Amino acid sequence: MSLVTAPVPSPQLLADAFSEFISASAVLEESYRDLQQEVARLSSELSQRNLALSRSLEENDHMRAALQQMLDSMPCGVLVLNRAERIVMINPEGRRLLELGSAHVGSLRRLTELSRVDFDALAKRPAGPFDSEVSLHSSSGKRWLAISHRILAGGLESDGSADDIDQLQSIWILRDITLTKQAELERETARRATALAEISTILAHEIKNPLASMELFAGLIEQEPDDASQWIAHLRAGIRTLSGTVNNVLSLNSDSKPHLTPVRLSTCIASGVEFVRPIAQQAGVSLSFADEEAATLVLGNDDAIRQIILNVVSNAIRHTGSGGSISVSMVTFKDGDRHLATVTIRDTGCGIPEGVVSRVFDAGFSATGETPGLGLAVCKRLMTQHAGEIRVASRVNEGTSIQLEFPAL
Repeated sequence: MSLVTAPVPSPQLLADAFSEFISASAVLEESYRDLQQEVARLSSELSQRNLALSRSLEENDHMRAALQQMLDSMPCGVLVLNRAERIVMINPEGRRLLELGSAHVGSLRRLTELSRVDFDALAKRPAGPFDSEVSLHSSSGKRWLAISHRILAGGLESDGSADDIDQLQSIWILRDITLTKQAELERETARRATALAEISTILAHEIKNPLASMELFAGLIEQEPDDASQWIAHLRAGIRTLSGTVNNVLSLNSDSKPHLTPVRLSTCIASGVEFVRPIAQQAGVSLSFADEEAATLVLGNDDAIRQIILNVVSNAIRHTGSGGSISVSMVTFKDGDRHLATVTIRDTGCGIPEGVVSRVFDAGFSATGETPGLGLAVCKRLMTQHAGEIRVASRVNEGTSIQLEFPAL
C-alpha cells in the first residue's frame, strides 16, 4: 500500500491567510468596542429613565396622597362614579352626611338603600351646577342636603371596551344646608308673624268704624221701630263692607286658587253689583249695570268675580262724592283668534293723579292713606288666576275707568 501526502501550502498563501485573519480580528475588535460603548450608553440612558420614572411615580404618589388628603378634609361630600356607575370613591364627609358609617358601598342602588336618598332618580336629572335639595330624618333631627353632579371631561365618549369601564364618568358634590334651611324657616316664621300682625292691624282699622256704625243703627232700630227699614239698609251696607274686608285679607294671604268652572259672566257681575248696592246707597252714589251680553260664558269662579266687583265698586264709591254715579257695563269682541269679554266700571269721582296710577294694584298702596290698600291688589291677583287682565285709566276731577278683560268661551 502506497501513502499519499497532502500538498504543503506555499509560504505566500499562508502569509496572505494570516494577514486576512489579522484584519478580520481588528474589525471584530473594533465592532466589539463600539457595541460595548453602545451598551454603556443605553445602560446609562435606561438608568436615567428609570430614575426619572421613579421620581415621576414618587411625585404621583405624593400628589395622589395630597389630593386624597384634600378630599378627606373637604367640608363637602365628594362621590366619584365610573362608567359602570360603580362608586370609585366617597370621602369621609360624604359618608358622614349620608350616615354610612363603615358600610361598603359599591353602587348608586346600594347607596340609595343605605342613605334613603334616591340617587337613581337624581342621576336621571340633567347634570349641571344646580342643586337638588333633599331632606333626611335622622336621630339628630331633620337635615337638608344640596346634591349636584357633573359629567367629567370625556365621560360621554365610550366605545364599550373593557378598559373603558374603569374610566371615571361623574363626580357628585353633597353639601349640608341644614342651617340655611333652618334660617329660611325662621325667616318665614317671622314673616308670617309680621304679616299676621299687619293683618290684625288692618282688620282692626277696617272693622272698627263699620262695627260702631252697626251698633248705632241697631240702637236706632230698637228706639225707632217704625223706621227700621232705613236703618236695616245701613246695617246691610256695614255687614257687606266687613265681608269684603275679611275676604280681601283671606284672598291676599292664601296660597289656594279658586276653582274655575264655566259661568255666565253677566250673572256674576249682576250679583256683585247687587251685593255692593247697599254701600252705594249709603254713600248717596247711584249705581247702574248695563246687561247687554247675557249669554257670554267664561271660565271663572262666582265668589271670586263677585269679590272683584265688590272691591272695584267700593273703591269707586270711596272716591265719588254724594250725588255722583258709577256705571258697570259689559261687551264682547274678538281679538284675532281670541274671544274676549270686557267689563268696564266708570265713576264720576275725583280721579287718580297720573304719578300714582301705576301703583294702584300694589298691595298696601293707598292714594289717600285712609285704607290698607288691599282691594285692587286682590283684584289683580284674582284676574290673573282667571287668565284675565285689569287696566285703569283716570283723569283728576273727571273720574276713573277700570276695565276687566276675561277670555270668553
